[in-house]
Amino acid sequence: MKYAARKPFPEGFLWGASTSGYQVEGAWDEDGKGKSIVDVRTDFPHGTTDYTVAADHYHHVDEDVALFGELCLKAYRFSIQWTRIVPDGDGELSAKGVAFYHRLIDGLIAQGIEPIVTMYHFDLPQALAEKGGWGSRATVDAFVRYAEELYREFGPKVAYWLTINEQNMMVLYGSALDILDGPLNREVSAYQKNHHMLLAQARAMSRLREMVPGAKIGPAPNIAYVYPESCKPDDVVAASDFNAIRNWLYLDVAVHGRYHPIAWAYLEARGLTPTIEPGDAQILAAAKPDFIGFNYYATHTAAAPCGAGDEAAIEGGDPQIFMGEPGIFRAIANPHLKKNAFGWEIDPVGFRITLREIYERYHLPLLVTENGLGAFDEVAPDGSIHDDYRIEYLRAHIEQMQWAIADGVEVMGYCPWSAIDLVSTHHGISKRYGFVYVDRGEHDLRTLGRSKKDSFFWYRRLIEANGLV
Repeated sequence: MKYAARKPFPEGFLWGASTSGYQVEGAWDEDGKGKSIVDVRTDFPHGTTDYTVAADHYHHVDEDVALFGELCLKAYRFSIQWTRIVPDGDGELSAKGVAFYHRLIDGLIAQGIEPIVTMYHFDLPQALAEKGGWGSRATVDAFVRYAEELYREFGPKVAYWLTINEQNMMVLYGSALDILDGPLNREVSAYQKNHHMLLAQARAMSRLREMVPGAKIGPAPNIAYVYPESCKPDDVVAASDFNAIRNWLYLDVAVHGRYHPIAWAYLEARGLTPTIEPGDAQILAAAKPDFIGFNYYATHTAAAPCGAGDEAAIEGGDPQIFMGEPGIFRAIANPHLKKNAFGWEIDPVGFRITLREIYERYHLPLLVTENGLGAFDEVAPDGSIHDDYRIEYLRAHIEQMQWAIADGVEVMGYCPWSAIDLVSTHHGISKRYGFVYVDRGEHDLRTLGRSKKDSFFWYRRLIEANGLV
C-alpha cells in the first residue's frame, strides 16, 4: 500500500541503541564474576579475538554513558550477565556485580535514557551447563531465581524487560556456535532445551507482574520473514513451513502459550517433540507479554525441496546465511536484494513486511531490539570515520519502519545494533556496528579510546527531529 505521506513517529518513541554484556563489557573474570559458556569458548574463527576484553565497557562505563547521552538516546537496550550477578548461576549474589549494573542504570537515568534490560543473551553460567544446562529443569528454576534477584535489585528503576535474546537462533544454531549449552549436554534435544527456556521465560514474565507492577516485559527472538521463491504452490508451502519453524514457533508460545501447529507437526515428523510435564501448559498460558521485542537483519527466501540430498542440513555457522533442510525447503538467494560485505542480504522493505506480519499475528506493540550493518570501518588520517554506508542502511530501514506505522503497526521503539563497537560472534572486533568507534584490533588492544563516527551525528539529528527529515 502506498500513501501520500509517512505518518510521524509517536511522541515518546524509544529511539535507542543496543549491546550485549559479553560482547561489550570485557572484565570477564573481575570482581568475582563467574564463568559463562561464552567465557570458556575456544573455537573462535581464525584471526578473531575472544570476549575477555571486548570493548572494555566495564572500565569505561561512565564515559560510554556520557556518549550515549550526547547521542541523545531515549533508550539503551543492554544485557545483564547472569554470572556477574550470580557467579555460579544458582547461589549467592556478587555485590560488586550488582553494583556495576546499578552504576550503569543510574548513569542512564541521569542522562534521561530509559534502560531496557535483557536478562539473558547467550551467556549460560558454565556451572549450570556442567549440571545439565538447559536440558535440566533445574536450570529453569535457577533462571527464575536469577530473574527475581534482578527484579528486587533493579525493578524500581527499570520499566522495560526482555527475557531471552534470540532463543530461536540458539535452538537452530546453538550447537554450531556453542551458545546453547556450550559443547555440553548435546545428547539432549535442542527442542527439549527450547521447551525449558520457554517455561523459564513464562515464569519470569509472571513473576515480574507479581513483583514489579507496571513494568513491561517481552521476548526478543530474531525474526526473518521467509519469502517463497515463486508463486508455485509448493514454494509457498516451503516458505510457510520455514516461517513456522524459524519464527512463529517461538512467538506463538510466548504470546499464546501454545505451540504453533505446523511447527509441532515438524517436531513430530522429526521425532523432536519435547517432554511436556503436567502443569507446563498452564505455566505457558499464564504468561502474557506486554510487547514483542525482535531483532531483524534480513529476510530469507525458500523453495520447495527437490529430493533427497538436494538440501544441506541446517547446521552451520552464520544464522543470517541459511542452508536448506531436506524435505522442508531449499534456501534460495533473492536476486532482487543486495548483499553486504559478509554475504548478508539487505532488505529494508522486508523489514516493513516483517513488522506487519508480527503485528497482524499478535496485536502487541513492537520494539525493534537489533537492526544494523556490520562493516570494516576505517579511520581517516584526521581521525574521522566516514560510515555513510551505515547511514544509508539505517535510513532505508527507518523509512520502511515509518511506512509500517502508516500501515497501522504499533511500533514503540527502535534500538539498532549497536551503540558502540563490540566483538561480533563471527568476525571479532573487525566487523563493526557501532555509532561509536573503539580503538582496538583483534589482538592489539591499542588505546581502547572512543571516537564518534559520522553515523553518530546523523542519528543524533534524527532523534532530535523524532524521525527522518
